[in-house]
Amino acid sequence: MASIQSIKQRFGIIGTSELLDRAIGTAMRVASTDLTVMVTGESGVGKENISKIIHAISHRKHNQFIAVNCGAIPSGTINSELFGHEKGAFTGATADRKGYFETANTGTIFLDEISEMPLDTQAYLLRVLESGEFIRVGSSKVNKTDVRVIAATNVDLEARVQKGKFREDLYYRLNTVPIHIPALKDRREDIYLLFRKFSNDIAERYRSEPVRLDDQARILLENYRWPGNIRELKNLAEQVAILSEKRLLTAEDLLAFNPKMGKRHLPVVADLNGGGESIPEREILFKFLFDMKSDLNDVKNLVFELIRKNDLAMPDTSSLRNLSSSAYPAANPYQGRPEQNIYSSPVDSRPEGDFKPIIIDRPEKLYDSTEVVEESLNLETMEKELIQKALKKHKNRRREAAEDLGISERTLYRKIKEYELQ
Repeated sequence: MASIQSIKQRFGIIGTSELLDRAIGTAMRVASTDLTVMVTGESGVGKENISKIIHAISHRKHNQFIAVNCGAIPSGTINSELFGHEKGAFTGATADRKGYFETANTGTIFLDEISEMPLDTQAYLLRVLESGEFIRVGSSKVNKTDVRVIAATNVDLEARVQKGKFREDLYYRLNTVPIHIPALKDRREDIYLLFRKFSNDIAERYRSEPVRLDDQARILLENYRWPGNIRELKNLAEQVAILSEKRLLTAEDLLAFNPKMGKRHLPVVADLNGGGESIPEREILFKFLFDMKSDLNDVKNLVFELIRKNDLAMPDTSSLRNLSSSAYPAANPYQGRPEQNIYSSPVDSRPEGDFKPIIIDRPEKLYDSTEVVEESLNLETMEKELIQKALKKHKNRRREAAEDLGISERTLYRKIKEYELQ
């Protein structure tokens, strides 16, 4: 059996990626069988090359290989193209015609973009895969064919199955042996090798000197996402080889041909409102939340200070974690006052587990009566109050108030007018 390296040389495949070698190795192992193969991967990664490898090293290699793009055939004629038709079956059917499955008998048929196949055609295809039988359009005669089917798609077929746009039984019938071709961004070690290959090919064709890249240009090339995969890389290599006057290109030279290569694809905060003022308004909200956090810290500090000055005891939570509701240790669980009886009765006559702590009376009134008021959580109200505080703090000097709020003066003017704060 041929090695992976020999297969690469035979079919002109460039790359040392482990993921790519794994895909080619799977194709080589399955080639000797008649199992149906599903090739997946992004557009432009070379899925058809895998189908050609399988056919070329299989026992069907001397028979016909047909590649069909299911997305390029109109839904009204795809049944005729795949399975053939009888004379007079429809307008324009002036003679009998063989379909691809009949023509490729004992050979291999490659169905690219299988996800675009209409549902009724999917039912016919399932019958061919299960029994090898098909019927021409306009005929009642059952024909037989012996075809190896290799399908390919660049979309998630399972998602289409869940949406009812692809037959589940056909999906599992096609997906007997799955082969995934990695995208170019997942095999960055191969990007520069491919670029050199395409540059040398175009230079040999037009008898010119090949294009080379300096270190910075190579880094830029290898860190680009390449959404168009190998097709996009080949287009760039051909452009720079023909249009560039220099033979040693820098990163700036590459950016002149493809400015998108300089963009960083990092996550950003989306402007959901579609307006230019959403970010300053968000900054006001963030500032308010930070101020609220500071207020909570002040409240906690005040509580601890009151506890300390009034000689109040704090429970030791670490010693209470393992206690059950039915039994308590004999030691006092409160820190700092181990000898004081904290229960209302001086004699321990209560039933075990029936302990009720009391508050120690003090001669003076330590706290004023308070009223709990529910705080408004309306964003507009909080924003309005924050703007009022800033204006009051800076004595209505709007520029200083805007700087304190972290927004532009123009935004502050608009907010003052919106909330009628004149």
